[in-house]
Amino acid sequence: MKKGSLAPNLKLSLPPPDEVSLSKFLTESGTFKDGDLLVNRDGVRIVSQSEVETPSLVQPSDNQLSLADFDAVRVIGKGNGGIVRLVQHKWTGQFFALKVIQMNIEESVRRHIAQELKINQSSKCPNIVICYQCFYDNGTISIILEYMDGGSLTDLLKKVNMIPEPYLAVICKQVLKGLWYLHHEKHVIHRDLKPSNLLINHRGEVKITDFGVSAILASTSDAALSFVGTYKYMAPERISADRYGYRSDIWSLGIVLLECATGEFPYLSPQPDGWINVYELMETIVNEPAPRAPSDLYSPEFCSFISACVQKDPNDRLSTNELMAHPFITKYDNLDIELAMYFTSAGPSLATL
Repeated sequence: MKKGSLAPNLKLSLPPPDEVSLSKFLTESGTFKDGDLLVNRDGVRIVSQSEVETPSLVQPSDNQLSLADFDAVRVIGKGNGGIVRLVQHKWTGQFFALKVIQMNIEESVRRHIAQELKINQSSKCPNIVICYQCFYDNGTISIILEYMDGGSLTDLLKKVNMIPEPYLAVICKQVLKGLWYLHHEKHVIHRDLKPSNLLINHRGEVKITDFGVSAILASTSDAALSFVGTYKYMAPERISADRYGYRSDIWSLGIVLLECATGEFPYLSPQPDGWINVYELMETIVNEPAPRAPSDLYSPEFCSFISACVQKDPNDRLSTNELMAHPFITKYDNLDIELAMYFTSAGPSLATL
């Protein structure tokens, strides 16, 4: 790709929907439907093939959560067409995150939301944020999620500026476990891995969240071809609108780790006032050499790990399995790295409210 040729050819919107009628999202009887996904005011379930044509409503169970069981505390996040509130269960006092999405949005976005619900509903991994229940009522999707009281890595970086290598290795190990699960068990490319989508809590746990733009792959041999997600963490092949696969997430992981280690985004603008526009940044990612960790400031193991992730050619990047065995990840296995204390010392936790 020649310098300056990127901007006119960028695909800045989702690809046009396939032959899926908007009637797929009709809200008959107060129900949100998308293929085998069925959501109403009583909850969510995946219907069998025989039920797809004439699905019945979700029926509440004795121990099922209800929106009426929660008190709102405050707004803790915004984005992706909705807001996230901290809520407290009236009877147990437990905190949850309530993601609320208005469905008066374009069909392609609705499809991504339905996709996110399916991933949330079926994911069972200690390093993926838990989805307890979701509801559809009066044009609004409400998702009850595990509350990660430490916030995100973005929040942590604002407090500590840079994360030391030992802590970063333990954080990375947990993220890799989550990515391995998505890639190998769910056949999912996250496509939006960034510090704000990596959440932490007072127990020292790190979990991946936000699958609104993830691509479900039918098999491990499939590749996706679309242009969504957060541009600054995108792999070069995605910016160039080439075919991409699971290792596009590995590039994003490397960029995130380098930012966490140095305290600044790896691609610095040549202008003192920052990037002129997103095209300039993306052309830099595509055309310039991949960033590296300074060898005089960081261990050989960390520098090697970053290099294994941030390769311009995706075939040169290591897989999640290979990265789990990398010397940077195993280097601190015999040390007692206490992430819980590190996270809580960086700021007060809401878990004790």
